[in-house]
Amino acid sequence: MSTRLGALTYEEVEALLASGRVVAIVPVGSVEPHGPHLPLETDTVISVTCAFRAVAELAARGVKAVVAPSIPYGVTDYASGFGGAIGIPAEALTPLLRAVAQRLLATGFAHVCFVNNHLEPAHDAAVRAAIAELPPGAASVACPLTRRWGRTLSDEFKRGDCHAGRYETSLVLAAGEDVRASFGALPTLGLSLSEAITSGKSTFAEIGMDRAYTGAPREATKAEGDALYEKLVAMVVTEVTEGLAVLA
Repeated sequence: MSTRLGALTYEEVEALLASGRVVAIVPVGSVEPHGPHLPLETDTVISVTCAFRAVAELAARGVKAVVAPSIPYGVTDYASGFGGAIGIPAEALTPLLRAVAQRLLATGFAHVCFVNNHLEPAHDAAVRAAIAELPPGAASVACPLTRRWGRTLSDEFKRGDCHAGRYETSLVLAAGEDVRASFGALPTLGLSLSEAITSGKSTFAEIGMDRAYTGAPREATKAEGDALYEKLVAMVVTEVTEGLAVLA
């Protein structure tokens, strides 16, 4: 049976849910510029790839899970002014995600995990707000923006100069998506998003990211992307199993 919820028939879903506890993993992303070399859907691609790899790891641990259709729109205020920055306000995102989680739980899924790889602080807060009022253990958010998971990732990620840099470019390469050949010629930019956000800057333009990227995309490799996915999958698996433990 497919691990992609949207590919199943209603009878297959009913049979799956009747077989025991099943987790629904919902990838969350954004539609925003990621340099001149990565697609607008980069964050969603990373979340989807991470979700499917996590399903396989959960299955190896005896936990059934499926990947639900992704939520590809998010809060993208920092990308304002660039072509392709198609965001929605937090006030729209939070109730949408909450409604999706509530419906999945009402359908019979034991736990809902939102996998989020769009790291804009207002977006992350909106995603977390969506599960704040749900019963304990019913839902979780797996996002590397927290220190718990961020510290397990690459040096570039921890410095904050990782938007469409080596970190994200490696992940997109490992996902098998199209990366424009120009990434090999892009100069390294040492502009830390985290430091800029802390200092009060609110857009890529203010930060100096004139081409909507920072970091070192030309250093990216598929092998590094696969290694990073192992860390991100561990994040998802841990959030899910900890949530299920609360329900036990």
